[in-house]
Amino acid sequence: MVQTAKNILMDSRFKFGLIGKNISYSFSKKYFTDKFQKLGLNTYKYNNYDIPEIEEFPFIIYQQEEKFQGFSVTIPYKQSIIKYLDEVEEDAQKIGAVNTIKITDDNRLIGYNTDVYGFEKSIEPLLQKHHNKALILGTGGVSKAIAYVLEKLKINFKFVSRNISENSLGYPILDQNILNEYTVIINCTPVGTYPDIDNSPNIPYEFITDKHLLFDLIYNPSETKFLQEGRKRGAIIKNGHEMLELQAEKSWEIWNS
Repeated sequence: MVQTAKNILMDSRFKFGLIGKNISYSFSKKYFTDKFQKLGLNTYKYNNYDIPEIEEFPFIIYQQEEKFQGFSVTIPYKQSIIKYLDEVEEDAQKIGAVNTIKITDDNRLIGYNTDVYGFEKSIEPLLQKHHNKALILGTGGVSKAIAYVLEKLKINFKFVSRNISENSLGYPILDQNILNEYTVIINCTPVGTYPDIDNSPNIPYEFITDKHLLFDLIYNPSETKFLQEGRKRGAIIKNGHEMLELQAEKSWEIWNS
């Protein structure tokens, strides 16, 4: 059960943080700081912990005077963080990536993946009957959560990567036939993120049609060049802002359950 603001205030633990690299742009700190203010949780803090290597994570936990209740985890540590956890929830274990850590009363670290919830709830209302095959651009930690959701929704998919393998297509081979077949395209790469707004994933946009759905996990800018190219050709487009809000709320629920 999610705690009320009054119950939360009675809890002695009130510190949260984001673990990542080059995260000054992050959505999470502002989102949770604003949330704490709205709930009147004036003693609650949410800080960014920008670390060059994941090996610094234990020092963050154990060299702080205040006790942590939970962490968010972002690029590039969603997979490498797992070795520091005491337990990983079943979905996150299957995916092999964690974006939320809960710290229990007895100081155990439990990993979850709320990207799954956020993405599923965000994309599901947009899907049409012909959206039955997808291309996932990128192979990082978040792409594994996207793949997990697509499997759940019974949408066949292929990864697209700069490194061609048995499980992924290379960008150079994408052509009209492939794009006609794969009508959902999900950008899980950071290409196009502010301030790099003039760049976009290297796909043949001329073959995008009004049958396509383009979903970009990037939220800044709100309409990346990837999405602009889709909109020009009549595709359904959506950025990652709602997904981030949904996964953040699910993380908050986990931290206070």
